[in-house]
Amino acid sequence: MNEPPTSWEDDSPERLYVITGGRSGPSTAVRLDLVTLVVAKGPPQPEMQPEQAAILRMCRSPLSVAEIAAYTGLPVSVVTVLVGDLMAAQRVQVRPPVPAAQLPDLALIEAVIDGLQKL
Repeated sequence: MNEPPTSWEDDSPERLYVITGGRSGPSTAVRLDLVTLVVAKGPPQPEMQPEQAAILRMCRSPLSVAEIAAYTGLPVSVVTVLVGDLMAAQRVQVRPPVPAAQLPDLALIEAVIDGLQKL
């Protein structure tokens, strides 16, 4: 028996394929990871994909790629493709997270502790 075709599911592979145009990575050379911050440069345009418009609306203030994926319900790989397209169109600005400060030299820490103990 042939079953009737299922409806267009939100998480179907076909939908994700259509959203990304069959691509599995961003079209830009910039490396996007889970903690890359994304901020919109302006409002969405009527001709944009609904998913891209949603990203622009939610990124009025900086959000990480992981947060965008969580809020949209899309896989991170799909979000990186969409953000890459928005970057290529100059619709978003991305920034890597602020790197963790490097720890000072252990000898310096010991010298400071020594000095404090002598007070």
